[in-house]
Amino acid sequence: MPTWVRRTEVGEVDTLPKILRATAQRFGQTRTAMRQKDRGIWRSFTWEGSFVQTRDLCLGLTRLGFQRGEKACIIGDNDPQYFWAQLAVQSMGGVAVGIFTDSSPIEIEYIVAHSDATLVFAKDQEQCDKLIEIKPKIPNVKRIIYWDQKGLWSYDRDWLLDYAEIQELGARLQEEQPTLYDELVNVGKAEDYAIFCYTSGTTGQPKGAMISHANLIGGCDLTLEVDPRTENDEYLSFLPPAWITENVLGLTIHLRTGMIANFPEAPETIQENLREITPFVQLFSARQWESLVALVQVKMTEATWINRLLYRLFMPVGYRVASLRYEQHKPISWIWRGLYAVGEFALFHPLRDKLGMTRIRSAYSSGAAQSPDVIRFFRAIGVNIKQLYGSTEAQTHTLHIGDDVRFETVGVPLPGMDIRIGAGGEIIIAGPSVFHGYYKDPSATKTALEIDRDGKRWFHTGDAGHIDENQHLIYLDRLEEMIPLASGEQFSPQFIEGQLKFSPYIRDVMTVGADDLSFVTALINIDF
Repeated sequence: MPTWVRRTEVGEVDTLPKILRATAQRFGQTRTAMRQKDRGIWRSFTWEGSFVQTRDLCLGLTRLGFQRGEKACIIGDNDPQYFWAQLAVQSMGGVAVGIFTDSSPIEIEYIVAHSDATLVFAKDQEQCDKLIEIKPKIPNVKRIIYWDQKGLWSYDRDWLLDYAEIQELGARLQEEQPTLYDELVNVGKAEDYAIFCYTSGTTGQPKGAMISHANLIGGCDLTLEVDPRTENDEYLSFLPPAWITENVLGLTIHLRTGMIANFPEAPETIQENLREITPFVQLFSARQWESLVALVQVKMTEATWINRLLYRLFMPVGYRVASLRYEQHKPISWIWRGLYAVGEFALFHPLRDKLGMTRIRSAYSSGAAQSPDVIRFFRAIGVNIKQLYGSTEAQTHTLHIGDDVRFETVGVPLPGMDIRIGAGGEIIIAGPSVFHGYYKDPSATKTALEIDRDGKRWFHTGDAGHIDENQHLIYLDRLEEMIPLASGEQFSPQFIEGQLKFSPYIRDVMTVGADDLSFVTALINIDF
């Protein structure tokens, strides 16, 4: 049975603020909800403390005149204040719109204006300066609320307000009207929009995907069915909070299960903080996993001769065992088991300790197709890395479940998600996590969403792929990146190159094909 709460005395737990309230009632001051490292010290927040922070901020926003249905943009790193701001906005029926911290003023201007935001949360002086630069172009924004005061003491206080001061306003309102927050939260419904997630804009201007509370909770619960979490699990929140993946697999699962969310001191301290926390569950982008492999390789060149020798001796053992288990799907002989056990003591466990992964149970790679070499490396040292395929519009589509891991695939559909392959090999997705359309863009919505006779929403991903005999999805590439041949067939250079790189004898490869050729060839750089 699931350990998370679906109902409370106030009724169905169908929005994120209701889940926060229910989980806070369940754990109160007895369990830690969040930790944040600040100036070298880990600061903890209980569930009751996290709830009070959200409640007071929400009530403070009502003092400022923020109304149900309005939008608030949030620009910040992974901090408790970011998630409290998001939950506070949602508590009163507003929509939270995340913006990446590396966005330029022009990019911020577009999202703030397009989303019709009337309020913006900004972490620090850097983000406030961007907003001040575009102030004449975002006239609908009534207030900017910041939570890092450094360098902002002399700024215009009519437009810029301190996060803590808004919470103080809310705390006073709570004393005057102690039932107001519950009344605001109780009005919320599952079909209310919780967030707008803007796409990357690689094919034009970014589009705002409208995602409801039901979408977030549905996607969260599907994941929990195959990978359960508990209040004892530790998670390091590092992916950008404006990204849908962090919202679902980070924030929503944190609220749903009581999993402890930990926030690093800064992006550059991620590896140090990861080792301090040693999480049970970790989610990185494909590039971040690649960076960890590069880090290990660099450190090994600087290691003592004995450590370099152990690395050269036992990494081939790890690769062999991983290949037998996950590529060839063959039994592992007692000889290889014995060698791996020695390698676990001499190399693999110390490596995982340096990476902060001694307790890792589930490690996910998302955001792009993962390099086979990276997957093989982590599987070789005993890290249970899994491919995750998803999108802003439909969250997690497929996942490697349990030990059913095949390096060439992106896993199987989560229970409750339906996948079909459409014309041209397009991957089409349906399920409770599929979004409701693009904000103020009916044309793009019509292209992306198909509603069947039963009312089920099917999302056209724009990705090419096929389902193999084991019901695993093989992702090829974006449809526009597929190259046609003279025979009428299409091929993905990225997919073929990735498969060829599985060979330890191939260093690099480039495929060659065109619509006037009936075959595909490749230029191969051999690794002797």
